[in-house]
Amino acid sequence: MFGFDTVASASNCEAMGHSTEPETQHLNRNSIPLSIRLKELAKLFLRLGAIGFGGPQAHIAMIHDEAVVRRGWFQEEQFLEGVAICEMLPGPASTQTGMYTGYLRAGQWGALVAGASFILPAFLIMVVLSWAYFRFQGVPQIEHLFLGISPVVIAIIFGFCWKLAKKAIKDRTGVAIALTVLLISLLFRPNVLLLFILSGLVGLVVYRPTQLPPPGPSPRLRVWIVPWLSWLATVPAETSVMSSFWGLERIQAYALPLGLFFVQVGAFIFGGGLVIIPLLESAVVDDFQWMSRSQFLDGVALGELTPGPVVITAAFVGYKVAGVLGALVATVAIFLPSFFFIMFTSPFLLRLRQNPWVKRFLKGVMPAVLGAIAAATLPLAQAALWQDQWPLTAVAIALSLATLVALVRFRRPTWQLIPVGALAGLVMGVVV
Repeated sequence: MFGFDTVASASNCEAMGHSTEPETQHLNRNSIPLSIRLKELAKLFLRLGAIGFGGPQAHIAMIHDEAVVRRGWFQEEQFLEGVAICEMLPGPASTQTGMYTGYLRAGQWGALVAGASFILPAFLIMVVLSWAYFRFQGVPQIEHLFLGISPVVIAIIFGFCWKLAKKAIKDRTGVAIALTVLLISLLFRPNVLLLFILSGLVGLVVYRPTQLPPPGPSPRLRVWIVPWLSWLATVPAETSVMSSFWGLERIQAYALPLGLFFVQVGAFIFGGGLVIIPLLESAVVDDFQWMSRSQFLDGVALGELTPGPVVITAAFVGYKVAGVLGALVATVAIFLPSFFFIMFTSPFLLRLRQNPWVKRFLKGVMPAVLGAIAAATLPLAQAALWQDQWPLTAVAIALSLATLVALVRFRRPTWQLIPVGALAGLVMGVVV
């Protein structure tokens, strides 16, 4: 179906590079049993998933250090090529880099083990945090914590927008796409996935390649994009009533809506984990009414606070809807496209990365992502910064601005800033 044999592909990948370990240590993958390689991958990525604070670039750096520098599993060029592929794909690039590392090390089973091991610690931590959040919601101290955390998260999102703007907007067309998506999103609240696809089509027209693309990849790309549109009307709007811990009484009704929705989201996270904001905010708050806007913002904060990918916020939403089982369904669904891309289409992606049509499609999508994030952040900012007492509002705005300066000017990692915001929230609650 995918035009390649898994065993042959693994051998080809192995043949592309040689170990970078000292000359006395030339490692041949085939000389090590598959079970041993899978155990190595599980141990490594469970550890990285548990200590993976600092965002996607920090994750990629840690994977590089472990797989290339310390273990010498493959060459530098081979690893960088995998990173380039993962940056091109929708989905969390750092998690996909881990999957790709597992794929090169132990084939499709290696990709599955590496990806699942990297995600598992963040999933377990998020389930515990979600339970604690909804269990103790309404306790004054918890409310004070998120009173300080929410302005920090708003600053993190705006800081991400600033970094994405420098990367995604290169000309007036990019500015026009971003502003158009921003205005359309604010005025009409359309489906964000549709806006991304339309912006990509604009990119195909405006950034037209000077030569025809090679035959093969482009038709498959069209087949890949179109089916998601038929799912947009299949997810019903439901109540925001809280589920039980396990969600047994609700999972039968919610498994399919959660699964279909988060598969769509996972297939369109272009540009970084925080792209999950516009894809989730409108749907889970306004359309499906699964949670309030303030709860959603708190879930994003918890996603930033946990190690691993920020898209684990999906587990927070799934837990609210259908307990632990809902969190599991949402998590599996949002990462499913990433597993599919890495495990079954890697040789195809090596060719697709050079396709001029694909490059121009993504060149149109990236400014649209920026506009959609900005549109989704404005109502979230109002909920986070506008308090019922003006001193609280003033402090929240000051805290958000200080966080933005720390991010952009001093490049402080987000996992350090969120605890500072929580402490400031506690002080605000006591003083004011």
